[in-house]
Amino acid sequence: MIYLDNAATSHPKPEQVYVRMDRFAREVGANPGRSGHRMAIEAEAEIASVRRALTTLFGGTNPGRLIFTLNATDALNMALKGVLMRGDHVVTTVIEHNSVARPLNAMESSGWITVTRVRPAPDGTIDPGDIDAAINDRTRLVVLGQASNVLGAAQRIGEIGAVVRRRERLFAVDAAQGAGVLPIDIGKDSIDLLAFTGHKGLLGPVGTGGLYVGDRVSPRPWREGGTGGDSALPTQPVDYPHALEAGTPNTVGIAGLGEAVNFVATRGVISMGDHERRLAARLWGVLKPDTRVSLHGPEPAPGRARTGIVSLTLAGHTPSEVGAILDSAFGIAVRTGLHCAPGAHRFLGTFPEGTVRVSPGPFNTEDEIDTLGAALREILT
Repeated sequence: MIYLDNAATSHPKPEQVYVRMDRFAREVGANPGRSGHRMAIEAEAEIASVRRALTTLFGGTNPGRLIFTLNATDALNMALKGVLMRGDHVVTTVIEHNSVARPLNAMESSGWITVTRVRPAPDGTIDPGDIDAAINDRTRLVVLGQASNVLGAAQRIGEIGAVVRRRERLFAVDAAQGAGVLPIDIGKDSIDLLAFTGHKGLLGPVGTGGLYVGDRVSPRPWREGGTGGDSALPTQPVDYPHALEAGTPNTVGIAGLGEAVNFVATRGVISMGDHERRLAARLWGVLKPDTRVSLHGPEPAPGRARTGIVSLTLAGHTPSEVGAILDSAFGIAVRTGLHCAPGAHRFLGTFPEGTVRVSPGPFNTEDEIDTLGAALREILT
């Protein structure tokens, strides 16, 4: 199988991720912070080590404010529902993933908040000036994705963050598609809340992710319960990370995520992203001359901020048909449909059938991209 669905979940993982998770589950595997024996202490030390590694990777300053979650969706719900209050106004965009759009839609429908959704330029990028213009007296939060999971377009997060900080609002970033392949600097980019997942560009296992909470904000707890320490308190502790981390964490998954982060940090985020962008550019170059192929999003080019995602449609074939043929006849795995981002497809004009999404990862090769290109041309014949 040629796996080209890394924007959904990266596969395979670096070998050391599998090895670390297996050893940890067999030899440590205790409940961290809940007991004083050596296995529990080692488990807690592992979690603390991964907190530090992620905080460093993202340019944070306080590992205690790196909250482990199930995934980016969990982190975004924690951020949005923990910060927003009745009557607040939110600025976002029309191309967001459902992990941002659905919580906001639900709160808006209930009358809890109001929302302004900014439209991007044709290539999917957001003008920081449009964000500035959308902020009003009741705006509490600006929230958007670092990169589109449909278009591959990366946003000017630093410039947008500077606008939001100047206007004295909060800035939340969905880094599900950017973490591991695009640079992130919480401090320089003026990010107050950074949500990320472990199983995409960070190359970790599913069921891992996190939320970095800046010191300008204190979200209300998304869940409440056991924390290991302060058990006598009648309500959730207020100190971080315990304020937002209730219940036994996915320690085995976090151990695997730690190994994955070490792999990414050693290779370098820019290098990881450059590899995927080169493969995207190769595919784009093969398909662009064929008028029967529609390519969506910004064309990969040197110096252009984007991920390695390529979204396409073939004349005379639905995306679902193309995906099924690639899988059954050629052994190639891609994503088809709306990719949990219907607003992006309405913007593109590809709703409701969506697109074929190709998303290379660090272990894909040029030969695999060429095989895909040949398969797509054969489907068109």
